[in-house]
Amino acid sequence: MFGSKKKLTINMFSSQKKLNDVMAQLRPDLSRESLGVGPDFPGVAPNPLLSSDARQRNAELRTGALALGVLVDWREVNSNPRVVLMFDVETAGGRSFRGIADEDLTITELTRLAPGQTLPVRYRPAVRDHYVALARDADPAHVQRLSEEIASRKRT
Repeated sequence: MFGSKKKLTINMFSSQKKLNDVMAQLRPDLSRESLGVGPDFPGVAPNPLLSSDARQRNAELRTGALALGVLVDWREVNSNPRVVLMFDVETAGGRSFRGIADEDLTITELTRLAPGQTLPVRYRPAVRDHYVALARDADPAHVQRLSEEIASRKRT
């Protein structure tokens, strides 16, 4: 009565592409090019709490593999403060990539951010979408071993 089912189906399939285009227009600083990632990056969700994909990704990242990320830059998304953190990530297996973390930080954590900081992050080895999460629960001894392993590999 108010529209055809065909239009609705087409709109649903193209909605993700349009969402990424809209976000890139509204926030060019959060575009793939600006963040330094490739076309596999699904984009920053306007509200990750309302996105089922973002909620699933965050749940998987909480149990992901540990890596070290060197903070490159960050962008505030809104006033929560929700920030997008950009990391140069080194994994235990020797892989390097640009990692993007979408995090809610306290004001204190936000004021302590400085480019060049090395922080533990978690990533999903089977998924190469550039998403990482801060590993707030990481065992300091495990992080130290990982740091030494990466440093020894760089020396040789």
